[in-house]
Amino acid sequence: MSVSPYLNQTNTLTIAVTGLNANDNPGPGLGVIRALRDGFGENLRIIGLAYETLEPAIYLSDQVDKTYRIPYPTAGVEALKERLQQIQEVEHIDVLIPNFDAELFNFIKLEKELLSMGIRTFLPTHQQLADRDKVNLQAFGNKHGLDVPASETILAASELDQMADKLGFPLVIKGKFYEATIVQHISEAYKAFYKLQAKWGLPIIVQQFIKGTEINIAGLADGEGNTLSVIPMRKIYITEKGKAWAGITIADDKLINLAKAFAKATRWKGGFEMEIMRDEQDRLYIMEVNPRFPAWIYLSVAAGQNQPRMLVDLALGNQVKELTAYTAGKMFVRYAWDNIIDVAEFQKLSAFGEL
Repeated sequence: MSVSPYLNQTNTLTIAVTGLNANDNPGPGLGVIRALRDGFGENLRIIGLAYETLEPAIYLSDQVDKTYRIPYPTAGVEALKERLQQIQEVEHIDVLIPNFDAELFNFIKLEKELLSMGIRTFLPTHQQLADRDKVNLQAFGNKHGLDVPASETILAASELDQMADKLGFPLVIKGKFYEATIVQHISEAYKAFYKLQAKWGLPIIVQQFIKGTEINIAGLADGEGNTLSVIPMRKIYITEKGKAWAGITIADDKLINLAKAFAKATRWKGGFEMEIMRDEQDRLYIMEVNPRFPAWIYLSVAAGQNQPRMLVDLALGNQVKELTAYTAGKMFVRYAWDNIIDVAEFQKLSAFGEL
C-alpha cells in the first residue's frame, strides 16, 4: 500500500484525532497528538474531532490546527460518514485515529468507506472488539489461560444481593464503557449501579476485587499476532476516579510476555491498553483491556517507543519493525493548566461546528 496521494502534493501529513477531553478523566487524544508532533515534526497538520465544545485540547492552538464537531456515536454510522465526508473535502485527511471505546464500533464499520475517501485507519475488527469487552473478558481469560477476576454481568439492581453472596465484598461495579467503583457493602453497590446505569446504560459488570499493585501496559500489535511495542507503567498516584495522575515505566519481562500473549491470542490490530493488578502472590490479573491507546501514551515516547507514530506508519502501509528496548524509570506527572481563550472561539465552535 502506498502513502496518501495528498502527501505528494503538499508534503504535509494530515492526521485526525478524537479524544480531546483533557480533564480529570482524560481522553488519549492530546497524548497521541503530542507523540505525533514529536514523531513527524513540522510537516504535520492535526485535525481535532470533538463531541463537546468544552473538550480542552480544542483550544490548544499549538497542538490542534483545526477542530470540527462530529455527531455522537448514538447518532449512528450514516451521520458520522456524512460529517467525515464534509470534513474530508476540505482537509484531505491521510490517517484517522479514534481514541474512545464507545466510538470504535462506528469507525470500524466505516473502515472501507473511509479508505475510499482517502482516510486510512489501523483498527481492530468487531470480533476483536467484542472478545476483550468487559462483558466477555472472563470467558476470554478462561479460553486462553489468562488470569481474570471472577465477574458477572447484570441487568437489574435486584441481582446485586446474589452477586455479593457469590463474590463477597469488596466488589467492583463497572459501567459497560467507562468507570468503576469499589464498594464495601450492599447500599454502596446499589448506589454505584444506578449511577453507572444512568450514565452508560446496561449491562453493569460486577467484578471480584483483587488487592494488589496497579499496573498498566500500552501496546501496539500488527493484526497478525505480533506485538510491535510494549511499555509497562506502574501507577504511583491515582485519582478518585481511578485514573493515573503519575506513573513510572518499569522493566518486567512477565508483563511484556502477558501483552504478547494477549496480542497472539486475539491477533489484535492497533493500539491497546491492559489494566493489570499484581497480587501478593505475583499473579497478574487482567482487569480490563482498552481497545485504544491510553491517556498516558506520551510516556511511550519518553521511554523510547513512539507508538502513535508507529501506528500511523502501519496505517500508511509502511514497514514497522518491533521495538524491544525502552527506558525504565521514566515518569509522568499530570497537571491542571488554566488555558485562557476568547469567548468568540467557543461561540464559533458552538454555532458553526468548527474552529
